[in-house]
Amino acid sequence: MRAFQTPPTLQLNYPPNRSYRTRLSSNQTSTTLQISSNNNQLIQSLCKQGNLKQALQILSQESNPSQHTYELLILSCIHKNSLPAGVIVHRHLVDDGFEQDPFLATKLINMYSEFKAIGNARKVFDKTRNRTIFVWNALFRALALAGHGEKALYLYRQMNRIGIPSDRFTYTYVLKACVSSEFSISLLHYGKEIHGHILRHGFETNVHIVTTLVDMYARFGCAWYASCVFDEIPAKNVVSWSAMIACYAKNGRPFDALELFREMMVEAHDSLPNSVTMVSVLQACAALAVLGQGKLIHCYILRRGLDSILPVFSALVTMYAKCGTLEIARRVFDGMDKRDVVSWNSMISAYGIHGFGAEAIQIFNEMIDDGISPNNITFVSVLGACSHVGLVEMGKNLFESMVREYKIFPIVEHYACMVDLLGRANRLDEAAKIIEEMRIEPGPKVWGSLLGACRIHCNVELAERASTRLFELEPTNAGNYVLLADIYAEAEMWGEVNRVKKLLEARGLQKVSGCSWIEVKKKIYSFLSIDELNPQIEQLHALLVRLAMEMKEKGYVPDTEVVLYDLDREEKEQIVLGHSEKLAVAFGLINTSKGETIRITKNLRLCKDCHSVTKFISKFANKEILVRDVNRFHHFKNGTCSCQDYW
Repeated sequence: MRAFQTPPTLQLNYPPNRSYRTRLSSNQTSTTLQISSNNNQLIQSLCKQGNLKQALQILSQESNPSQHTYELLILSCIHKNSLPAGVIVHRHLVDDGFEQDPFLATKLINMYSEFKAIGNARKVFDKTRNRTIFVWNALFRALALAGHGEKALYLYRQMNRIGIPSDRFTYTYVLKACVSSEFSISLLHYGKEIHGHILRHGFETNVHIVTTLVDMYARFGCAWYASCVFDEIPAKNVVSWSAMIACYAKNGRPFDALELFREMMVEAHDSLPNSVTMVSVLQACAALAVLGQGKLIHCYILRRGLDSILPVFSALVTMYAKCGTLEIARRVFDGMDKRDVVSWNSMISAYGIHGFGAEAIQIFNEMIDDGISPNNITFVSVLGACSHVGLVEMGKNLFESMVREYKIFPIVEHYACMVDLLGRANRLDEAAKIIEEMRIEPGPKVWGSLLGACRIHCNVELAERASTRLFELEPTNAGNYVLLADIYAEAEMWGEVNRVKKLLEARGLQKVSGCSWIEVKKKIYSFLSIDELNPQIEQLHALLVRLAMEMKEKGYVPDTEVVLYDLDREEKEQIVLGHSEKLAVAFGLINTSKGETIRITKNLRLCKDCHSVTKFISKFANKEILVRDVNRFHHFKNGTCSCQDYW
């Protein structure tokens, strides 16, 4: 668990309360009250006009500011984004005896939260003895927004122990606290505990709470829990529908996201999709690479007038790029009146996954010239683009420029990109050195990049080192075991292959099955490797066998290294011939018209044999075939691939 760093706490130096005031005569009291009333009105008027400086000057002379005056002063400090002014107001507030006012304590905590001065917010809370639920909620919100989820949850337990009942805002804030910190699966336990509290106290019908609960489970990847909660919502609104669609879209269930969107359009007559809904739906279309569906969604966005919203624009760029139509993605991007860093990142990433590294770098430079500052994701995108085409020196220069020119310190994702960049270029020693010299702890992404590079270049020694760390960090990730077994198989170390397979079995893990899907006439068809249940399987196999015979006559030699069994050559060839992407290609050849591009998506990395076969088929069948695997796009045409066999 990481240590939380909060901004330095400002010293408030509270003076004692004004107990030194002398007793006034009745005439003096009347005059003082009149002046006080006038000054209160003047301060309030100045705050509403945005003249905070003059309001503070009068505050220093005011003998009896009211609660409402202090409320407006605090709000004015927030609007002016002035922490120093907020501290001055706070000091006067304490001086005038309002320190125990729970209403103003709530306003102060919210103010310090806006300024990210969490230490000051906590001091206000600790000094407030009249702790109403509103004061507790203000601190829960402040801690959740600042990423201090564990601290908020600790205080929530304290509040329960002393018997203060929660309200709907409490549950909303503490659920958000569960996912506000750096991701930690241990906080899921707290989320489930809070879910139990919600059920026991009868808040399970509150749409705001249960929608936040759906979002909490979604963030932890618990789509099944989220769907159970969603199904029980009595009156679903656009926020709850959007939260569940987003849950499916972000947790590897894009089919379910699109199906739920269709249900929403039919059932939720009073809850029209908004821009948040459409971003998630576009993400689902992008994940499946279903261009036809994506175009229909684009038309709906245009009819609803949602195309002017920046996040929707950016999602459209990404959707078209991931559906293989880079030219349309660029047209959408060029048509934007205004672009933010997310829009630029979408376009950089689009060129990167299509293997146009130089163009991605050009877009990066245009973004800088346009006055947009890059962020962490920008560098992940541009470094990834360099990796896909082997622009090693350019990638190294960009990596070094992060701190030097943009004051962005590398995070795990950037190091993973650099390891991938060097590893793909067979500069594995340099990749290993990057890991050794990291200023932060290498995570699974970094070691996974190294293991993937070892798979490409069959480096057994380094692969064993990387896999040892991965087995410690991700003991239940079957993909790491399979990658190591692939490397052993290529080195014909069958004893080691069997050892890794036994490890998989002992830990109850299974290799992720290869799955590919294709969109034909706006319908989505999916295929599994060795898929015997498909109604057209015999026809597809017959076509593949015939094509394999023709390709062998032209020089094709099946690559069976991916088969992790010590079988004879013919049996291995039968296994690779049944790979899901080959079945999808065969289905596309049978069911698409002449001149129509075949578009396929695969959930894993494209294997060498499928890559070779698809190149042959694109030439023999005179078909353009687009395949998007887990890493990038492959454009097959006339027997060549856009990746130039570098992937």
